[in-house]
Amino acid sequence: GTIKLAHSGSHAKALITLQDAKITTPDGRLLFTTGQKWIEPGDRVVLLGANGTGKSRLVAAVLAAVQTQSEGIRAAPSISVGYSDQMLAQLPDKSTPFALVQAVSQSDQAVKSNLAGAGIKVDWQDKPIATLSGGQKARLAMLLLRLAHPSFHLLDEPTNHLDIEGQEALESELTTESATCLLVSHDRSFVRNTANRFWRIIGKKLVEEDSPEAFFASELAR
Repeated sequence: GTIKLAHSGSHAKALITLQDAKITTPDGRLLFTTGQKWIEPGDRVVLLGANGTGKSRLVAAVLAAVQTQSEGIRAAPSISVGYSDQMLAQLPDKSTPFALVQAVSQSDQAVKSNLAGAGIKVDWQDKPIATLSGGQKARLAMLLLRLAHPSFHLLDEPTNHLDIEGQEALESELTTESATCLLVSHDRSFVRNTANRFWRIIGKKLVEEDSPEAFFASELAR
């Protein structure tokens, strides 16, 4: 009969491969190890864990792997990442919504209508990003992600500043487009509606669970 090699080719399509990566604090203290994990096209992985366990540190390590390198984490050469952090720090304060969207749009008219569609009215489109509200910045960040068509979304608390409408639009986008993503979120309905895989940080290890409910129950019991 045929001999099957363990994992032979089964993760050839992986966009992100974690190979016992050590996730540490900025000063080098070990938070957890990842074990062997893969993120393949269509996987929407949510990262669950109590505050301070290292969720944002893993996101940062994956981003580093995509941009340059990160020990124990490999990104597919073809990957294009759409990144948003919980402070929306990827939006440069001195730039304007118009300038950022213009860089990824066909025409000035498309820029204006895209921004208006995202709830950023004409009189705000040329103002410095520093002057926008949290909600406006969040909608701008999601618009930029949508226009960039990344093959992999890396989202740290993407719903923090989004209203219900913005959150539902993001949910629908990630699920109907069969997006691939690694996301951190405390928002239960967002997690339940969006994720199809669940990684949880427990006792310095990253484990895969079938659902987020055990984690949610443990948070309620705190």
